Amino acid sequence: MADTLHSHHHEHEALNETPEVPVNVATGVEVVTFGCRLNSYESEVIRKTAASDGLDGAIIFNTCAVTNEAVRQARQAIRRARKENPDAKLIVTGCAAQTDPDTFANMPEVDYLIGNGDKAKSGAYALTPDSARIVVNDIFSVKETAGHLIDGLKDRARAYVEVQNGCDHRCTFCIIPYGRGNSRSAAAGDVVGQIQRLVGEGYNEVVLTGVDMTSWGADLPGTPQLGHLVARILKHVPDLKRLRLSSIDAAEIDDTLLKAFAEEERLAPYLHLSLQHGDDMILKRMKRRHSRADSIALVQKIRSVRPDIAFGADMIAGFPTETEAHFAGALSLVDACDLSFLHVFPFSPRPQTPAAKMPQHPRPLIKARAEQLRAKGAQALIRHLDRQSGREVMAVVEKPGFARAPDFTEVTFTGEATVGGLARLRITGHDGKRAHAKLIGAELI
Repeated sequence: MADTLHSHHHEHEALNETPEVPVNVATGVEVVTFGCRLNSYESEVIRKTAASDGLDGAIIFNTCAVTNEAVRQARQAIRRARKENPDAKLIVTGCAAQTDPDTFANMPEVDYLIGNGDKAKSGAYALTPDSARIVVNDIFSVKETAGHLIDGLKDRARAYVEVQNGCDHRCTFCIIPYGRGNSRSAAAGDVVGQIQRLVGEGYNEVVLTGVDMTSWGADLPGTPQLGHLVARILKHVPDLKRLRLSSIDAAEIDDTLLKAFAEEERLAPYLHLSLQHGDDMILKRMKRRHSRADSIALVQKIRSVRPDIAFGADMIAGFPTETEAHFAGALSLVDACDLSFLHVFPFSPRPQTPAAKMPQHPRPLIKARAEQLRAKGAQALIRHLDRQSGREVMAVVEKPGFARAPDFTEVTFTGEATVGGLARLRITGHDGKRAHAKLIGAELI
């Protein structure tokens, strides 16, 4: 499966490179994943579902719709796969299959098209010559939280638990709701049970993920908030060493969550915020639900209770109608919020979205602004790393000689430490991208 590094933008990010395409698939099922952490999570479920449905000699493409580039990569991979595997069944699913079924249905290479609402359902891959070639239903009619959300995606260092899927908001640039439907939450008891199992398997760190995490609970009885879920996990899974939240919306953070950041050392001091811009006019045109002042106030509020917290953010460069003055507001937000990690998206007009109908900037301008914003992000990271020197951290070891601190800082070190274990590191310096550290002690598990 294509490796998707930790991604944001509501956990959505197109991969920078096209994943490997399998060759000579005569038996079994191969899944090729594009896009976000959620997709790689769901690819594991697809693999299991397809195998139990008895699918054989097939390649399933789990696509991403977040940018035009992601769709182009999927089409390219499908064509290449057909050349390499003339007899395999090629099945396309995922967000792009949901939002743009015609594009894939018109490709002669594609045997079957399965929408996002059906891709994890038992029986979806029990295909016969009589099966419909295209099964793409209305994603907005999907109400249930699929049980598969709770299976957990594991890598060697940490486990991810998807607690929420879909989104009720309609930002003007975003196609995700059309791929994933409205917000559905996993029940707190199920999440707690899953995390207990993961801790029992030896995981030190669990990450909660979702498309719009802060809307967790709105569709559950009693409408609990994300903070309640976090508090419940920390209370009922006392052996969990570290709980991390993935991406959250800057418009919402509830008091219970703030309290958890203040009181719970096990809640990692890191938040990735979906800020998107720093100018109020552009935020309005994006149909975001927060202002520049809200972003700054939120960061200050959380820092006041958890001074060691670091913030990452998504930002879009070159949004339609963005002037130089608007763009200056985006650049200055990086310092105003004292961000440490920046994830920059050059604006990409997606079909069906209102922003695609707005007056567009030429691509070279969008690219140039994205580069400027990335350069600002690189400066912000250096500022963050400068502050780390001399600190001692308990970091989760991701691979030999490489770990991640509680505040998400990447740290390189020399010495022996078990992957997935915790290493006590003293930070000695940095190279502009990662901190360097000395290993003081490690849990050899």
